[in-house]
Amino acid sequence: MRLLICNDDGIEAPGLARLVKAAGSLSDDLWVVAPDGKRTAAGASLTIARPLTMRRVKPGWYSCSGTPADCVVSAMAWLFADGQKPDLVLAGVNDGRNVAEDLAYSGTLGIAREAAFWGIPAVGFSRVKNPDFSGADDEWLGALIASLWRSREEWAADGHWLSINLPASLPAGIRQPRIGRDKIGRKAEILESDGDRTVITVPRGRAHASEPGDENEAIDAGFVSINRLNWFGETRLDGRFLDEIQHQRQG
Repeated sequence: MRLLICNDDGIEAPGLARLVKAAGSLSDDLWVVAPDGKRTAAGASLTIARPLTMRRVKPGWYSCSGTPADCVVSAMAWLFADGQKPDLVLAGVNDGRNVAEDLAYSGTLGIAREAAFWGIPAVGFSRVKNPDFSGADDEWLGALIASLWRSREEWAADGHWLSINLPASLPAGIRQPRIGRDKIGRKAEILESDGDRTVITVPRGRAHASEPGDENEAIDAGFVSINRLNWFGETRLDGRFLDEIQHQRQG
């Protein structure tokens, strides 16, 4: 079994090391490709027709100068070009929960989405900031990954991946909450202003808004939240609407 592990917090992030340790109980055919620095909110963006620098930092570990999703592409298109592709892609563990619109912005989940494009089962892991780590965390997470692998026929449908948020303390029960609304990028701060030129910054953080049944409520109550996501963006339009548009064009 070949595993590929990536993240968006960078090659030196503690969450990456923890995920590698947890996944090591499943297989010793384990590869790591991670950004050479923090790439928060990079989403699923790719670096196309521009150079990427891949640096081998130790056996089986590579840093990438690009985005989190670039780490998957570089692994598939270069690192494993002439060999076995991964059986499972793991992303994280992200430093902070990924909920609500993070599902679109998150580099961690961008990794999982890119893996889905390659037809590979993928799971993105995130955890609340400043969790209560214990010596049993890595073993518990490894057992969860093993369980997900054994049950992959139940969730690894074409174009789908899992988003899992870990609470402050493990072990924990598991819930499948609904996706909530918790806006990030809510305000801008002015750094400089000189005539027609203004320099702003959008600070980190969110309101931590929560409603009954959403991810934040489950995580704050001490549960692991798990959601299956997909990249199929099509929503069928009502045929009467299309007929009306066609009628207007002919009118």
